[in-house]
Amino acid sequence: MKLVRFSQNGHSPRLGILRGDAVADLQASYAATLARGGVVRAEAIAAALFPPSTRTFLENGVAATDAIAAITEWVTAPLDSVRLHAPIADPGKIICIGLNYRDHAEESGMPVPPEPPMFPKWANAILDPGEPILRPRGCRQLDWEVELGVVIGRPARYVARERALEHVFGYTIVNDVSARDFQFVTSQWAKGKMPETFAPVGPCLADRAEIPNPHVLELKTWVNGKQMQNGSTTKLVFDVSFLVSYISSLITLSPGDLIATGTPPGVGAGRKPPVFMVPGDVCRMEITGIGVIENPVKEA
Repeated sequence: MKLVRFSQNGHSPRLGILRGDAVADLQASYAATLARGGVVRAEAIAAALFPPSTRTFLENGVAATDAIAAITEWVTAPLDSVRLHAPIADPGKIICIGLNYRDHAEESGMPVPPEPPMFPKWANAILDPGEPILRPRGCRQLDWEVELGVVIGRPARYVARERALEHVFGYTIVNDVSARDFQFVTSQWAKGKMPETFAPVGPCLADRAEIPNPHVLELKTWVNGKQMQNGSTTKLVFDVSFLVSYISSLITLSPGDLIATGTPPGVGAGRKPPVFMVPGDVCRMEITGIGVIENPVKEA
């Protein structure tokens, strides 16, 4: 299943799933299924199980996923007639991992860390596909980082590594946009990572049935049509299982939390000479089994 948030004709985003070249409206489809079975309060039940919030949907747990499996009356729209939004816009936490590919650490001139470096972003950094990344005022070193995003589906606390993936709902693309000239002003990276629009996410949230093994995926980035990154999750220093287990030993992971797992080599700051995004550029990213996300760049 590939979960999306979509809208039509300027209406508020709704939850859907991709079905071929169409998007199925989950709330409308489940309501139609219940109504066909004679359920009087079909609309209210469907609205509770399939709210606009992805985090709330994930908090509904097996009740929501079982309801999807029960749908027989699909209400769909052609994919080219809808607008896709970030598949999750309201994570409780965004936890980002740094230096998680050995060759990216090398291009950054930093040692491979003994434990995962972590830093936060906030939900107002999340950006829809197609919307502009805003270069902050004073920034002249705006960089890209394609990353596998992991979305938690079940609460996780002190989870063993071998059981960690059971707590993952699915995967998405995260562009960990970075202002390099802000990032290294102090020993903490957050200044260069936290600005609004610095976390484009999408185009969908592919569940574990779609991606049974997150450790064999290719990650790619193009800027203005020129390929900049070409990596693989086979080369993660700390894999998804380790990260979920490790983070859950420090803090409770809740449904809807988003982990950005780090970027492979090919960032602008690591090129010789360095290359950075400027207004008018277009950044395109792709990860196996998830799809493509593209965002233009504008001045803030």
